[in-house]
Amino acid sequence: MNAAQIGQVRWFNRTVTERVGVLHDQYPGRDRPIGEARLLWEIGEQGQDVRWLRECLGLDSGYVSRLLRSLEADGPVSVEPHPRDRRVRTVGLTDAGRAERAELGRRSDDLAGRLLEPLNSAQRALLVAAMSEVDRLLSAATVTLDAVAPDHPDAEHCLRSYCAELQERFETGFDPARGLLPDPTELSSPQGLFLIARLHGEPVGCAGLKLPPGAPAEVERMWVAPHARGLGLGRRLLAELEAKASQHGREVMRLDTNTVLDAANALYRSCGFQEVAAFNDEPYAQHWFEKRLTAPSAG
Repeated sequence: MNAAQIGQVRWFNRTVTERVGVLHDQYPGRDRPIGEARLLWEIGEQGQDVRWLRECLGLDSGYVSRLLRSLEADGPVSVEPHPRDRRVRTVGLTDAGRAERAELGRRSDDLAGRLLEPLNSAQRALLVAAMSEVDRLLSAATVTLDAVAPDHPDAEHCLRSYCAELQERFETGFDPARGLLPDPTELSSPQGLFLIARLHGEPVGCAGLKLPPGAPAEVERMWVAPHARGLGLGRRLLAELEAKASQHGREVMRLDTNTVLDAANALYRSCGFQEVAAFNDEPYAQHWFEKRLTAPSAG
């Protein structure tokens, strides 16, 4: 990242806010601040958990509470405790809120149409494709990586999803009990760690790292949710594990995989892993990889 890139991002932000009408009082939110209008839209017809709204929009709890109090006082929403867990608050639209949301949708469609109208068909296609790419990259930038205990609910969700996908993709199915599933303590500090990738608070990927004494570091149970693929999360998870392994003095990192996981195999090779002879008796493994790690720079 350099000064020119920072400058281009700032220029892009100014162009977007001008062209989508945020600076004008006729913005689709009408008399509402943009924060209230966006929250009203995200609540949707079915209502939402307040915690989900906060994580989806990346807003702090106090700000969301203030927005909801304003909306509730004005009539478009109602906030209630969850029927099965009163510690959790849910928010739903009233009849007035549904009418306002429908009008917000119509105005947003009109605004998008006005943005595209001056362009010819080729330019429209280019703009929409560029917007899709920007959306993908901005989504990738919002993903967080956190180390959690292997029995954390998000970790268990990812591991269940991982096993379910292998069960579907492997010709012989997948039975975790047959594989060399790490003991949870092997993926907890100081023996290792377990990373969770989250997008808008939703767990969308995981990867474990084993740090056996006097042996290479090992990658375990790396998985990315299908709808989050294409965001570079696999490469990012691997890079984070490599950094952690180097910090713990490991010079080599290794992993095993199956032929059917062609995208994973391509990722490992593109990240500098070299195929080697089998180093374990994992029944589901058909390829084994190793990579020499770069020592962390001093300071």
